Amino acid sequence: MKNSIKNKVLFFVSLLFGLFFINAGVDKFFHYMPMPNDLPQKMLKAINAFIEIGWLMPLVGIAEMVGGLLLIIPKTRALGALVIFPVMVGIVLTNTVQDTSGLPIALTFAAILTWIMYENRAKYVALIG
Repeated sequence: MKNSIKNKVLFFVSLLFGLFFINAGVDKFFHYMPMPNDLPQKMLKAINAFIEIGWLMPLVGIAEMVGGLLLIIPKTRALGALVIFPVMVGIVLTNTVQDTSGLPIALTFAAILTWIMYENRAKYVALIG
């Protein structure tokens, strides 16, 4: 019974987490979410540099969409977590170095991803062993 509740909570959290990343990825292409007006100049310079590179934002957007979709499906959740992991590292580092106002949310998402990866740890053994 306890395991069933944990699996349902994990599915629900993975669903929300996956949908968040799918939305963030789609926004990289269609730019429908407004940028906050109060972003520090340092953060704006970083965002503009990423955009200037040209291929970086679409690559991150594709990783977010694919990883988010894979996270939602229980059978592919472990792979989705691996796809999202480098994006999550970038999010945490950006919110640590550039602007710490988003750090609580970034750390919450990092904790969720860590939990998802921990619950799928048996699937990663072959990658390390």
